[in-house]
Amino acid sequence: MPYLSEGYRAVMRIREERQLHRVSDEVLALTAVIRPILTGVLYALKQEVVDEVGGYEHVKLFMLPRLYRQGDGDCGICFEYAVHEAISQGDGRVLERIADAARVCNVPGVNLRSILFGLEKNGAQQLIATAAEIVTEEYRLLYGTRGQPAKLRKHLSTIAGAFRNKNTRLALPYSIRGLWKADLFVGFPDAERWVATTVKINPAQLIGAAGLRIGIVPTKQGRSDRIYLDQAKNLVVCPLHHDEDFMQTFYEGWRIVQGFIDADARVPREVDLPRPAHREVARILAERRLFEVLEVIDAIRKFGQPELLETSERGVENQVIKGVSQLDLFIAPFPRAGLI
Repeated sequence: MPYLSEGYRAVMRIREERQLHRVSDEVLALTAVIRPILTGVLYALKQEVVDEVGGYEHVKLFMLPRLYRQGDGDCGICFEYAVHEAISQGDGRVLERIADAARVCNVPGVNLRSILFGLEKNGAQQLIATAAEIVTEEYRLLYGTRGQPAKLRKHLSTIAGAFRNKNTRLALPYSIRGLWKADLFVGFPDAERWVATTVKINPAQLIGAAGLRIGIVPTKQGRSDRIYLDQAKNLVVCPLHHDEDFMQTFYEGWRIVQGFIDADARVPREVDLPRPAHREVARILAERRLFEVLEVIDAIRKFGQPELLETSERGVENQVIKGVSQLDLFIAPFPRAGLI
């Protein structure tokens, strides 16, 4: 928004973030984060192995130790699912950071949401179909250069083809030719404006591409945690906090799932998971080892973190008394009485 000169009347937006529920304890927070990790592990299975058991919906939890072979990129895939799930569930540790990054990209709207693109997973076609159902004709991509924002739905099939065939990438407009590298689209459904987002568990692997606008990475030891524009990559870099925050919970969840798989889908030994809270989460899984993985992921949703925040926005008239104003938004958090 342009700066407002002295004496000018305008509308100031006031966004209220109201806490709905008590902040979860350790077990609930970890239960929430293992859902997307299990999803990532499931879709990391080799397609031919999944076909042998009749598809993803028929893979039972106790079968994961027999079917899963850990790869270098698995943690990164699970991290993408975890970030998407955190946005979808209103996890303030992630939601507020990425919303701030979206504002740096000048994305308007209220109530940030995420669309998981998932091109590099074995379940790519299913995920693309889901995105096609969500995306409306008017959803537009802001890509950080001059020109009319691109219609997202129009390019979904081409983006999917571009991932598998480099020759197809030439069919994309030059301004968004790197969209096949996107992991998520984040934005605001009310404004129908979105930005392509890349998610990397290793900050050193963060690479810019035409059309990508936000890069989500963990904070790096000794580096600033501020959200900033990397001019060389043309990416707004959004580091997620670690100590006592989202990244610590994610890595703990990753260790729980790896320990559970290594223990043949049973509760790992105390030496493997020394903390009682971690073993309790593993026990939640072990009790359901005979059920399908997708069924378990859905069933344990109720044991995890519910949405914490309800967002509302209203406009009030304001007048600049002296000087110039650079603000058009005021964010007001309202913790619910008795909740911490």
